[in-house]
Amino acid sequence: MTTRVTATKPGTAPGGSAKAPPLRPEHRQLAVLAALVVVAIPLPLVLPPALGAVAVRILIFLIMAVGWNIMSGFGGMFSFGHAAYFGLGAYTSAYLLTEHGVSPWVGMVAGMAVAAFVAVVIGYFSFRYKLQGAYFALATFAFAEMLRLIATSSDFVNSAMGYQVPLIQESSLWLLQFPADSPAYFWVALVLAGAAVAISIVFLHSRTGRYVTAVRDDELAAASLGTPVMQSKLVTVALSAAITAVAGSFYTQYYLFINPELAFGSAVSIEAIVPVVIGGIGTVWGPVVGAIIVGSLSDVTATLLRTPPEFLSFLQGRSGLDVMLYAVLLILIVRFLPKGIVGTLLARRRR
Repeated sequence: MTTRVTATKPGTAPGGSAKAPPLRPEHRQLAVLAALVVVAIPLPLVLPPALGAVAVRILIFLIMAVGWNIMSGFGGMFSFGHAAYFGLGAYTSAYLLTEHGVSPWVGMVAGMAVAAFVAVVIGYFSFRYKLQGAYFALATFAFAEMLRLIATSSDFVNSAMGYQVPLIQESSLWLLQFPADSPAYFWVALVLAGAAVAISIVFLHSRTGRYVTAVRDDELAAASLGTPVMQSKLVTVALSAAITAVAGSFYTQYYLFINPELAFGSAVSIEAIVPVVIGGIGTVWGPVVGAIIVGSLSDVTATLLRTPPEFLSFLQGRSGLDVMLYAVLLILIVRFLPKGIVGTLLARRRR
């Protein structure tokens, strides 16, 4: 008696039925992102107006954090001057709208282009002269401060007064204005934030993303293998700046006002950095988790300063509590979760 052995093709079940190939990591991440966006859509319909405003602020934090994470997390180029790109997006959009009546959407695209161009110029000279680590961070900080001082003293952009976005009588998606308690602001911010996270996922798994992470881990080894180091870095900083400019443009349209301190102040750079450090630098979901925590903490501290309980009455009317809490939280994260919340969870799962 002879026994017939039949070979099965890879990916085919023993019974002969085709077995679906596993999802690639980027596809799984995009599927999770789509599910999160769908879950978040009805939130403004059930949240009170005050918490709806907090949710919009969280999404602005998220866009900023994603932009910073692409450059400093994926690329390893620590920036302490992302306020420069936030402010360029904010001022470009505000200037085109108030001075020339250009739609904020067009202004947003223009702001992205301006921020990306400036980032490439700064990046080129920084990388050309081998600025790394603290020196690169200080260069980005100095540039943001320079823009703040220029905007403060320049009549071309209304100097220290900044821009007040003119109100319109009716809702307009084209002009990006709705009633103050409209859920439309949240939905627009959700789309922008979802797009930012999706772009970061696609970029991380792209050829340029793999190049820049290789350069981050060992630039000399990557260059010896033929990696286009300068090109990869410049693409990364341009993408990072463009996403951050989106946050600045939407911020201006949501709050209807921008000035040099709100646009280019060092606090803006801190608001981009802190969520990523808390959530996990160099991870896809770190900015998401960190933005939710930081945005919620900001609202809690503001409420506490407005109406503190009796035993904390000495805090009423004082400022700076949010900065103190950020500092304490950062110390605890660095001490006990040095890779951030998401980074630590991923490291433990790999064990």
